[in-house]
Amino acid sequence: MSDNFLIAFLLTAFAGLSTGIGSSLAFFTKRTNTKLLSYVLGFSAGVMIYVSFVELFPTAMDEFATRFSEKKAIFYTISSFFGGMLLIALIDKFIPSMENPHEVKTIEDMDNPKKEEKFNKLYRMGVLTAVALAIHNFPEGIATFMAALNNPEVGIAIAIAIAIHNIPEGIAVSVPIYYATGSRKKAFLYSFLSGLAEPVGAILAYLLLMPFLTSETSGIAVGIILSAVAGIMVFISLDELLPTAEKYGEHHLSIYGVVSGMIVMAVSLLILV
Repeated sequence: MSDNFLIAFLLTAFAGLSTGIGSSLAFFTKRTNTKLLSYVLGFSAGVMIYVSFVELFPTAMDEFATRFSEKKAIFYTISSFFGGMLLIALIDKFIPSMENPHEVKTIEDMDNPKKEEKFNKLYRMGVLTAVALAIHNFPEGIATFMAALNNPEVGIAIAIAIAIHNIPEGIAVSVPIYYATGSRKKAFLYSFLSGLAEPVGAILAYLLLMPFLTSETSGIAVGIILSAVAGIMVFISLDELLPTAEKYGEHHLSIYGVVSGMIVMAVSLLILV
C-alpha cells in the first residue's frame, strides 16, 4: 500500500482543492446552473454508494476473513462500517447549523441585497464558514486517501466524486465570506484554502495508521479502514449529496445522476478486472 502514497496524496489534494472550482464559479459567473449541479451531485452519490458496497465493503470483509471466522469477519466489517458513519455524523452534529457549509446557496446570492443582510447577520466572520468546511473535509480526505492507497483505480473514482461534491460547497463558502469581507478574491482564497483540510487529513491519517499497516495486524487495520471509509461515503451521499441535489430543485435529474454514476463505476470496475 505504501507504494501508492504519492498517487493517493495527489488524488486527495485534487478532491479537496476542488472547493476552488465552486468559488471560482462564483467569481466569474452570475448564474447557477442548478440542473447541472443537481445531476452531478447525484452522479457523485451514485459513484460513492456503488464503490462502497461493491468494492470497499467486500474487500474489507475479505481482509477480516484472513484472521477471523466468517461470522466474526461479517460482524467486524459491519461494526467498522457503522463506526465510519458515526464519525462523520458526530462531526456534523458539532458544527453549528449557521456555519454549516452544506446549506444550499447559489451564485446569485453574491449580488442579492436581501441575502446580503441575512449573511451579514449570520456570518460576522465569514472565515468561520471556511473553518466549518475544513472540519467537514477532514474525514473526507481520510476516506479518499485510504481508498486510493489500497486501490489507485478506485481512488480515482472516489476522488472525482468527492471533487464534484466539493464544488457547491465552494459556492457555499464563497457567498458568506464575500459579504463578510466585501472581496470576491478573498472569498475565492478562503474557499480554496478550506479544501486543504483533505490532504492534511490524509497525511495525518497515514502517519497515525502507518504502524498498523506495516505490522502483523495489517489485514485487520485495512479491513477497519476500508469498511469505515465505506460508511463515511454512504453517509455523505445520503446526508449531503442527495439532499443538496434535491434542494437545487431537480429531483429526476439527481436520480438520473445516481444511476449514471453507478453505471459508470460498474463499467469501470469491470474493465479493471
